[in-house]
Amino acid sequence: MKVIETLPSEDGFYMPAEFSPHYGCILIFPERSDSWQYGAYAARKAFVQVCTAIARSEKVTVCASSRQYENARRMLPSHIRVVEMSSNDSWARDYCPTFVTNGRVIRGINWSFNAWGGLTDGLYFPWDKDDRMARKLCDLYDKSMYDASGFVLEGGSIHSDGEGTILTTEACLLSAGRNPDLTKEQIEEKLKQYLGAEKVIWLERGIYNDETNEHVDNICAFVKPGEVVLGWTDDKSDPQYELSRSCLEILENSTDAKGRKIRVHKLRLPKPVTITAEECAGLDTMDFQPTRTPGERLAASYVNFYISNGAVVMPFFNDPADEPARAKLAELFPDREIIPIYARDILIGGGNIHCITQQIPAFSAEESQSP
Repeated sequence: MKVIETLPSEDGFYMPAEFSPHYGCILIFPERSDSWQYGAYAARKAFVQVCTAIARSEKVTVCASSRQYENARRMLPSHIRVVEMSSNDSWARDYCPTFVTNGRVIRGINWSFNAWGGLTDGLYFPWDKDDRMARKLCDLYDKSMYDASGFVLEGGSIHSDGEGTILTTEACLLSAGRNPDLTKEQIEEKLKQYLGAEKVIWLERGIYNDETNEHVDNICAFVKPGEVVLGWTDDKSDPQYELSRSCLEILENSTDAKGRKIRVHKLRLPKPVTITAEECAGLDTMDFQPTRTPGERLAASYVNFYISNGAVVMPFFNDPADEPARAKLAELFPDREIIPIYARDILIGGGNIHCITQQIPAFSAEESQSP
């Protein structure tokens, strides 16, 4: 693996949109007993469904620990690759490489990962195995790497339209546990340098009670250049209402890097999803403390979908809003199949389908020389 000393923006590399062509997708087999209830058995079944749906149109690689390799290999179809690789948990979106492209070659970016806030407000310790995943995967795929270690960023905190515009949230990127010594302007400049962006649209907030400090991928996503879906509720008594309304106002008063006004499609959220006492009883403690409490609201959102080459793999919650959400995504992605997965057993872990996936953009040539 070659480490590139220049910046992606200097080399003409940028972060493509998720709806652009992929080579494949990376996921991590779930195991952690304080994240995944009752030994992660239900979560693994949901992960396998997600992997199988994605593998219908692109290559899928699943990373599994030495303890779980045999289980993963047995449960997953033979056309899905399983590799043994250690991690602290299963959030591929947040610490697998962010891949950038020049339209022909792809390279990975290694950000620093500190479990969504480090010792300030992070969710677990240690996170050292997760923080090594990007480098290991660049080696695995034989891709050169830009080393942005020292700058804390998770893949779920950014969305790209592939044409110079990045979406993010202030609640996350300006949180005290990530890069407290950097100003908003300095953080924005980092995004432009590493993601080849010309404009960053800063939403203030995300989904209520989202323990990642409100990642953008749970509240808003590009569906095509100039168009986004936004998690929405009409219930003014719901604390989510003001968060979504703030996002709507910002988006409707923004233009993208090409000068287009942003068109917003509302994707109405399910009714609040709360964890049960029985589900909590299936979770191990962490540092002698429970990781969930009965009645705790989980950050359920239909926006947390994955766009594969041939499909949109979306979460379902056994909620009346499930079918309207599927219909809306079918309208917005007429050339892709909409594949719903019952995702409560993923949500209990703290995220959803987008959070457990990381796309590898398509590429047509290998790097032959240094820039």
